[in-house]
Amino acid sequence: MGLVRSEVTRTNHYHIGRPFNRIVIVPLAKRCVLRYTDFMPTLTENKKALFYYEILEKYEAGVVLYGFEVKSAMRGAAQLKGAFIIIRGEEAFIINMQIPPYQAKNTPAGYDQGRTRKLLLRKKEIAELTGTVSQKNLTLIPISLYTIKRKIKIQFALAKHKKKFEKRELIKKRDA
Repeated sequence: MGLVRSEVTRTNHYHIGRPFNRIVIVPLAKRCVLRYTDFMPTLTENKKALFYYEILEKYEAGVVLYGFEVKSAMRGAAQLKGAFIIIRGEEAFIINMQIPPYQAKNTPAGYDQGRTRKLLLRKKEIAELTGTVSQKNLTLIPISLYTIKRKIKIQFALAKHKKKFEKRELIKKRDA
């Protein structure tokens, strides 16, 4: 009778006894296990977007990346400054998101840091965004890049550009 890997829980727990006996769970480490919604490390943020734009509605999408881009983004090297989202046909793309190579010597020849990357959205969401952006003269801007369950996601917003006097009022409120 020893420690046997638990097939029932499929986590890093062990139980004492045979697999068909009464199960007593013994955790491997004394730490709390976080759900994926509790811990979303933000990799990068677009802080200027909140200053230049009025956020109307927020969305979330996956990003199609190469393996070395994922490593670089996880390190926190990605930049959203100056990036924007467009919809071509029935697909959404992010333009000007800068992700430098993880290791410059191991990067493929001709790699472009600011290349156009595809966003993973449902057709229904894309149709909704296409209609609102074209009719109301709004833009889609990225707000933050973060991870959920080892997948890199981007939060973007349907936004309206602020006028100059609105920015001045914001600065006065902040300074007061």
